[in-house]
Amino acid sequence: MFTRFIRFSPLALSALLTLGALSGLILTDWFLIAAIVFGFLTLVGIYDLIQTKHAITRNYPILGHLRFFFEEIRPEIRQYLIEGDDEEVPFSRATRTIVYQRAKDIEDAKPFGTRIRVSESGYQWITHSVKPRHIEDSDFRVEIGGPDCKQPYKASIYNISAMSFGALSANAIMALNKGAKMGGFAHDTGEGGISRYHREGGDLIYEVGSGYFGCRNHDGSFNPEKFAMRAQDDQVKMIEVKLSQGAKPGHGGMLPAAKITPEIAEARDIPMGVDCISPASHSAFSTPIEMMEFIAQLRELSGGKPVGFKLCVGHRREFMCIVKAMLETGITPDFIVVDGKEGGTGAAPLEFANHMGFPLVEGLSFVHNTLRGAGLRDKVKIGASGKLVTAFHLAKALAIGADWANSARGFMFAIGCIQAQSCHTNKCPTGVTTQDPIRQRALVVPDKATRVANFHRNTMKALAEMTGAAGLTHPGQFLPHHLLVRDRERDFKVGDEIYHYMPEGFLLREDDDRFGYLKRWKRARAEAFEPFDSGV
Repeated sequence: MFTRFIRFSPLALSALLTLGALSGLILTDWFLIAAIVFGFLTLVGIYDLIQTKHAITRNYPILGHLRFFFEEIRPEIRQYLIEGDDEEVPFSRATRTIVYQRAKDIEDAKPFGTRIRVSESGYQWITHSVKPRHIEDSDFRVEIGGPDCKQPYKASIYNISAMSFGALSANAIMALNKGAKMGGFAHDTGEGGISRYHREGGDLIYEVGSGYFGCRNHDGSFNPEKFAMRAQDDQVKMIEVKLSQGAKPGHGGMLPAAKITPEIAEARDIPMGVDCISPASHSAFSTPIEMMEFIAQLRELSGGKPVGFKLCVGHRREFMCIVKAMLETGITPDFIVVDGKEGGTGAAPLEFANHMGFPLVEGLSFVHNTLRGAGLRDKVKIGASGKLVTAFHLAKALAIGADWANSARGFMFAIGCIQAQSCHTNKCPTGVTTQDPIRQRALVVPDKATRVANFHRNTMKALAEMTGAAGLTHPGQFLPHHLLVRDRERDFKVGDEIYHYMPEGFLLREDDDRFGYLKRWKRARAEAFEPFDSGV
């Protein structure tokens, strides 16, 4: 009886107060206001009782709406009042704070020692030297461009990862590109194409996805002429073919017609009023050999610029099929970006976000070692992306096998993202991931562009200090043995016991079958992605 009273008391109270207010209308205007307020609540309560969509409000009229209210602001409540500094959901408060501090160019040192439990399994650290070096210039570069590349690109070893206009607001894209220009690093367009908002002067990596946005025919197939027109633009420095992404590998996408603005339609070269489909796979090629021929075609159409591809590693044998196609055709990509499954700024089905694809460390190590085994590592540069935000993250990725790193969410934090996790709702509170002109007005481009450049510069400075402390002169010199990993309490492993560097050419010689590399190599073929047998 008491529970039933609690359930229906708000409705009963609203009705009584409405009647009471109405009875006193002749006394004061305040009674009129009260009558309107409580009358509205009474109507809400009555509607709750008769509606059939929500069981909560049907059983708890008026009161049940509190559940939806608190659910809406749950991420903010958790971030500001509940979560610990080192709780990753998905980025810890400590990590976000260091990005904000470096973006604002303020002190980022912490007093009173580490808060991390250094004796717990999984703790990682870098060994340092008794003869540390002072590195004056932290503008670290890597030259990307293989033997067939006519316009190699000297890229920063830290760049903005792929995020499309449409997923990000116009102001966010402008701030990122302007910041990239100020800091001298690259900005990946994402598969949404080159928009008018990418024209702030920053170097661009033009990502070509399965929808071929900006270089497509009306039926969604690849258009060489349109591609050449965009790829030969001086602002475009590299071309990246997207096979898959960490957040939802093997999954296509669809932008509903209702969300397509004239600016998005212009950038993607798609019609208004029609759903925009991103297929799960490419139509320009269907075999590993055809893929290499497509890469060669893009390199020629672009005027000889570096062309590579991005993937989240899935079936390892399929990647080996691609490598065998490189050997058979003599065509090698200039670079490969390995996207870890922990990456991803866009919304994805929960099962894909949680349980599809290789994490960065394992995927990066596999790609690096397969190229070493095929004797191609010196021809192909490797980029890495997936929660790489601090100097330690970068040093670890470089040690495992990367030549450079990309970050999406790190730079999102730099322009004001607070991890509200409302990216897919068009209600981003800081104007980063919304097309609402009022909401994105909060993001002031000149201010946030400066923060983008600051974050990059200060992260590179921190990386230089870590590199020097290890006795090295360039971050590219980090190797697995510089990493130590707590295996269990009071015990640890050296990095090269975990992140193995396989011998050069071992797959061609077929002389090392550790970790299943050779087993998969023998089942891979350049002519098709399908295996000789049912294995992966």
